[in-house]
Amino acid sequence: MTDGRRYRYYDLIMAVFVTVLLCSNLIGVHKVSTVKLPLIGDFIFGAGVLFFPISYLFGDILTEVYGYARSRRVIWAGFGAMIFASLMSMVVVNLPSAATMDPARQEAIEMIFGQTPRIVIASMLAFWLGEFSNSFVLAKMKILTAGRWLWTRTIGSTFAGEAVDSLVFYPLAFLGIWSIRQVISVMIGNYLLKVLWEVLATPFTYKIVGFLKRAEDVDYYDRDTNFNPFTIAT
Repeated sequence: MTDGRRYRYYDLIMAVFVTVLLCSNLIGVHKVSTVKLPLIGDFIFGAGVLFFPISYLFGDILTEVYGYARSRRVIWAGFGAMIFASLMSMVVVNLPSAATMDPARQEAIEMIFGQTPRIVIASMLAFWLGEFSNSFVLAKMKILTAGRWLWTRTIGSTFAGEAVDSLVFYPLAFLGIWSIRQVISVMIGNYLLKVLWEVLATPFTYKIVGFLKRAEDVDYYDRDTNFNPFTIAT
């Protein structure tokens, strides 16, 4: 149970979280990029992976500062936004094109926004399970560490949350379309990239968490929290 207070920055962080989530699912989701790494060669990754880990960063910040229950509300807000965006994309793609519209443009719209139901469902399920795993692990680790060693919680919870996300999304979305080897390769590569992103962002996380705790005068511990994910009560 949270304290019922109103916070100055909570709504702003919720808006940033939802914005990043929608952008990561709409911008770059179809783009496959590559970089050449020493001793490894070409490293192939989906461009959207550059943005999606930011949602985990803000998920960590929300849970660390405001507690699991308030983070849970934000996760549900993001989940609802993903559903709405998916429905809008489906409607736009399937609306009949005007006779004056270039067919090539319609094909481009279908390519960018016309995700299959399978990928949409896999994406939403992976997000929901991954974000709640991330928030739960961080909240429990905060109690176990007595609020010390923030880096262990942000990185440890990301290890767990991104693992759940990856293990759910890639098999559900691509098994039977890609080879098993390709699914495993992309899943592991993107997972490592997401975790590395979180590690590199740790100093940034420290600064935001420190600022919010001072500005909001709060440092929440989830000792008596109801961790049921199917509620938005605070």
